[in-house]
Amino acid sequence: MTACRYPAIRAIGLEKRYRSGDGELVVFSDLQLEVAEGERLAIVGESGAGKSTLLHLLGGLDRPTRGTIYFGEKELTRLGDAELADFRNREIGFVWQSHYLLPEFTALENVMMPLLIRGWARRQAAEAARARLEEMGLGRRLHHRAGELSGGEQQRVALARALAGQPRVLLADEPTGNLDARTGEMIIGLLSEIHEAHRLTSVYVTHNLSFARRCDRVLKLEAGTLSEMGEPFASRRHPTKGEGGAGYV
Repeated sequence: MTACRYPAIRAIGLEKRYRSGDGELVVFSDLQLEVAEGERLAIVGESGAGKSTLLHLLGGLDRPTRGTIYFGEKELTRLGDAELADFRNREIGFVWQSHYLLPEFTALENVMMPLLIRGWARRQAAEAARARLEEMGLGRRLHHRAGELSGGEQQRVALARALAGQPRVLLADEPTGNLDARTGEMIIGLLSEIHEAHRLTSVYVTHNLSFARRCDRVLKLEAGTLSEMGEPFASRRHPTKGEGGAGYV
């Protein structure tokens, strides 16, 4: 008998409401989503459509008003706050439009931080952080603080931090949004490389349709509903290693 395989992520009947004055703002209601293991999924839509809200719910950073979220067989929406925080730290890597590096710490120390929180010994955390930064091409920038790095370097430190704990899932919210076109293309190429190298399941929120169409699937969030867009770039041609990333910035 073939073993049953669960999707990497499932959202069932997802609803999110916020209080707004005397009324309520319904971001979406009865939302359904499945992300296959190993898939690269892009979510696009107009500003204010709820894309970031959805990503926060999938990553356990916020809780839905109603509905259920599963990672494999584990139901995130049943976890207590401490258990959920531990799950996020171990299983999910996050990348944001802003890098959110701690300015008083070096690149190495920023990448070590989630591992130290997990309880790793300092030497073990430093070795893992160094390996991830070298993978990002930052082996010579380990001891530079955030303000001493370029925008592209800062975002690569953020990528290294997201990968430091060997997560199964990478969630990225506008990872190229604060970058110029050339640096953004480099980050897009790097995201493709690390997705393959680390055997990730990746979900990206983006306004960049060129980036979105390089993924396996593109969903548009509009009027509280997710719908499939046209045939993605990745289904027609697989990018070569490092495509879009001619040199690091």
